Amino acid sequence: MQREKRQIITLQGFYLFAFFGVGSLFPLLSVYLSEVEKLNGSQIGLIMSLGPIIMIFLQPIWGMICDYTQAPTKVLTVTVLFTGVSGIGYLVFGQLNWFIGTAIAIAIFQSAIIPVSDSITLKYTSKINYSYGNIRLFGSLGFGLAVFVMGKLSESSLGPKVIFYSFLLALFVASVLAWLAPRERQITKVNLGEGVKKLFVYRKYILFLAITFMIFAPNLSNNTYFGLLVEDSGGRYTGIGIAFMLAVCMEIPFMRMSGRLIKRYGILSVILLAGIGSLIRWVLYYFEPNMTIIYLSTVIQGFSVGLFIPAGLQFIKQIAPVNMEATAVTFYAAVGNGIGNWFCTFMGGYLYEFYNIHIVYLFFSGLAFIGVILTIILILTENAYTKITQVAKSH
Repeated sequence: MQREKRQIITLQGFYLFAFFGVGSLFPLLSVYLSEVEKLNGSQIGLIMSLGPIIMIFLQPIWGMICDYTQAPTKVLTVTVLFTGVSGIGYLVFGQLNWFIGTAIAIAIFQSAIIPVSDSITLKYTSKINYSYGNIRLFGSLGFGLAVFVMGKLSESSLGPKVIFYSFLLALFVASVLAWLAPRERQITKVNLGEGVKKLFVYRKYILFLAITFMIFAPNLSNNTYFGLLVEDSGGRYTGIGIAFMLAVCMEIPFMRMSGRLIKRYGILSVILLAGIGSLIRWVLYYFEPNMTIIYLSTVIQGFSVGLFIPAGLQFIKQIAPVNMEATAVTFYAAVGNGIGNWFCTFMGGYLYEFYNIHIVYLFFSGLAFIGVILTIILILTENAYTKITQVAKSH
């Protein structure tokens, strides 16, 4: 029991520092590149979109490396450390091409962090019957604290370059905690190519990937553009930090209550509510809100993201056959964190350069609206299938 408690604290600490590192850099990086390095919108969009597109290809590869080596904890330790070290490239180099190279280096190693750590945590929490959400919420806490603290420090005598040092230090601590994490071995070897062929037969799975693309991906891309929205509304680094801290910390209570809501209303109903919340938020940002409205809107982020993350993962695990579960989760992550995030970030960069930040959120609104419609279609399909099954059983 004492060992289990120590392992839980280790995992909670890992998520806290890993997401503190990510929160130190990425929410403020677009503002840094714009104000300090004087890059334009399309250049910023290009740099910020490289990570998601690289994740599309590398997340499955890191999964296969973990399968082959049977050492996910070692893989996680190395990739977390190298991610932090790579971030120093933004300080060492001062040209666009080198910034692109730095972004690629970060993305190569960062692409392993979420799927590998989630895999280790899900396996361990399932084994000891502990809630995954009670560990994952420390990631939200770390992210929110990082943006708030870095926003304050960036306006101090330390200057905006402090975000890169914090990124390195936090990920160094996270790599030490990763080394101490439970050494959960992969139970089932995954044939990725065969798994993909089988998964594409499941229409519900494909439809839900589209829903993830439309609803969840803009929420990830928002981490790039939210700072620019706050800046456009009159906020500075401190204002960006406060807004991000409120937004991410609001996810924590909703993550905690997601299990109860899913049991009461069903997974897809919770996902629909999360999608509607996202749609309302993006429409609100299109109409040029003041800082007070932006601060208040952070409750919606907590509602939408805090519910979608656990509900989406649970739905994927529910509909995927047991022997294809790992493959299903891998491609679910690649679509949301990878191609969807890349597409939204890349398109957002061009819309921001040629129009303004509010048009970026109009674009996000359109995607969220499509996602809500697709979720309704999936709910109706599920209900129709349930009725047919009940009729068949009654006869």
